[in-house]
Amino acid sequence: MKKIEISIENMHCSSCVKKIEDDVKKIDGIKKINVSFANNKAYIEYDESKINLNQIFEEIKKIGYKAIEKNNDENLQNKEIKSYKIKFLFSLIFSIPLMYLAMSYNYYKIVNLKSLSILQFILASFVIAFGYKFFYYGIFSLIKTKAANMDTLISLGVGSAYIYSVFASVNILLNNKNYDHNNLYFEIAAFLITFILLGRYLETLAKGKTSLAIKKLMHLSPKQARVIRDNKEIEIPIDQVVINDIIVVKPGDKIPVDGVVIEGASSVDESMISGESLPVEKKEGTNVTGATINKTGSFKFKATKVGKDTVLSQIIHLVKEAQMSKAPIQQLADLIAKYFVPVVLIIAIIAFLIWQFTLNDFMFSLTIFISVLIIACPCALGLATPTAIMVATGMGAELGILIKNATALQKMSKINCFVFDKTGTLTEGKPQVTNIYPIDISEQEALIYAASLEKKSSHPLANAIIEKADLEKINIKEISDFLEEAGKGANASIGNKKVAIGNQKLMDKFNIDYSKHLSTIEHFMGEGKSILLLSIDNNLKAIFAITDMIKPHVKNVIIKLNQIAYVLMMSGDNKKTAHIIATKARIEYNNILAEILPQDKAKEVKKLQEKHFVAFIGDGINDAPALSQADVGIALSHGTDVAIESGDIVLMKDDIRDVYKSLKLSQYAYKKIKQNLFWAFFYNVLAIPVAAGILYPFTNFLLNPMIAGVAMAFSSVSVVTNSLLMKRHLKTLKRPYFKKN
Repeated sequence: MKKIEISIENMHCSSCVKKIEDDVKKIDGIKKINVSFANNKAYIEYDESKINLNQIFEEIKKIGYKAIEKNNDENLQNKEIKSYKIKFLFSLIFSIPLMYLAMSYNYYKIVNLKSLSILQFILASFVIAFGYKFFYYGIFSLIKTKAANMDTLISLGVGSAYIYSVFASVNILLNNKNYDHNNLYFEIAAFLITFILLGRYLETLAKGKTSLAIKKLMHLSPKQARVIRDNKEIEIPIDQVVINDIIVVKPGDKIPVDGVVIEGASSVDESMISGESLPVEKKEGTNVTGATINKTGSFKFKATKVGKDTVLSQIIHLVKEAQMSKAPIQQLADLIAKYFVPVVLIIAIIAFLIWQFTLNDFMFSLTIFISVLIIACPCALGLATPTAIMVATGMGAELGILIKNATALQKMSKINCFVFDKTGTLTEGKPQVTNIYPIDISEQEALIYAASLEKKSSHPLANAIIEKADLEKINIKEISDFLEEAGKGANASIGNKKVAIGNQKLMDKFNIDYSKHLSTIEHFMGEGKSILLLSIDNNLKAIFAITDMIKPHVKNVIIKLNQIAYVLMMSGDNKKTAHIIATKARIEYNNILAEILPQDKAKEVKKLQEKHFVAFIGDGINDAPALSQADVGIALSHGTDVAIESGDIVLMKDDIRDVYKSLKLSQYAYKKIKQNLFWAFFYNVLAIPVAAGILYPFTNFLLNPMIAGVAMAFSSVSVVTNSLLMKRHLKTLKRPYFKKN
């Protein structure tokens, strides 16, 4: 399957979105399509063996839209904004004198009736020319695809006013006494187009601001790189950098791509990627990330990731995917959008017929018909959810919180149970050997056997043994028949000896007696240390005590979360060790899930889901099933690729405080989505009956079509603006919520 993101031109409402999605889904070979009205894009997955991109483009063209594979999004958006601005200004220039002629005729009679009709026709025709696309796409959609959209309503509403006015003008020129200036609707047709163009201009301007975060990210990457080629230092465009290039970075330079330092040292500002304000020290062997800024020293590094594989490119990709995705709540809006325009057309026709039958006043009934068509606004429904999602995911990116999809954003707002993995999540994930208790062998010999075995292990505690061996400059031995058992430990052969290292479960499996040293084991466990037992030829030979420091802020974050949710800790450690860590983290004793095997983590999460909406926070390979099982999986970016891939949200700073910030951000976003949908529904439910004349029998109030045009234009703008107001909370989310423990 191939995935591609394309731009689509000529979309003007959520009905367009539904039409494109429904029609393209029917094509053989299309697996998935998501269309976003908020940024005029479509995300498509398709089978290349069944269909190619040109065929997809042709199908989209057939239903009246233009697909573009590659473009400069910002230039395209600026062009669209400029186009609407120019059209609006010129429409206004011609509409103002038209309005003056229409309103002043009764008082000043500055021109005769025939001249008035000709002047109004000329001025209105110029304005109609600026809004010709509404007519073209509105009528085209109705005739060719047999599907109405927002442009159909506009073209019918404005067209009715304009065509009737042309008809009246012809009768005036033919001296038909039944027609006079009161039969001319040219100013209404002109100002409707003018107000709609103003609305589109403001809407496009506001929509551009919703994707500001993506633009900022895209502008972070430098354009040039200073590389060493043929023993010479040269500058080349960044897209010409290849893996294993040696790149020179000087003070103040932006690091062009991802890599590893091979010479020199410096401090690097990584705030644009991680959100962390303090510079990070870099020396030989440490990784550097593209788009971060070198502060003080100079260094050379070898490129390890370039182009779309860099961290920055992956972040941009993730944010774009999230902005293209649809939240479950949007399904209701999509369903309504599908039937919205046809229903409005029917209401407009029924209203016209009722009033014509009741009053026998064609001008009155025509006014009702035009008002109903113009005031209806499916655009607000189409923009309600995606604009809020675009703003929220952009805010998340600025905070170092990558939200992968809209579903995760919506689900996160409902989370009432947080399950934290212990090692590497609540703790630093850098355990250290604090005690070695040898039995009938030397401490050095115990470390040799332990390190030789742990060298091949992937468990976090194994790293502590290896680091201790490196510190003591221990030479490890060759091993064979290595076997690792998840949640227990590992065993292998070293020479003619059978060696095993792990927890008590592993010792029990091999029937190794550790009862004589139980008091020592319990003493270390009482200090909150993890225990590894080393056996050689089925005899216990050493006890390793390993500790892992709790992360900063953990205690205060858990206190905060405990006020609003059910908080648990899950660990493969024994209950005593887990209890001590949980106590430090302020997690209640009854909320500790200890001695949980990796394969059972997902099962425990599933049990909790029977009563709660669960978020699981983890970082290791063994956390991947639980991350996938949870309603929302939150992965720490220092974790494994498998964990990050399984998570719905990725915390780039590895800061536990961002779990709380993710919750607050999603709640802000969901609140805005509900506000937007309420406004969109409320506006249409209230506005359409008023336009249909429901108040006229009681108050003699009849909605002017021009007022209807203004209301329609600003309904969409109000929804987008409400989403943008979410950015006011960005400073609140950036502030330090908690002090260190």
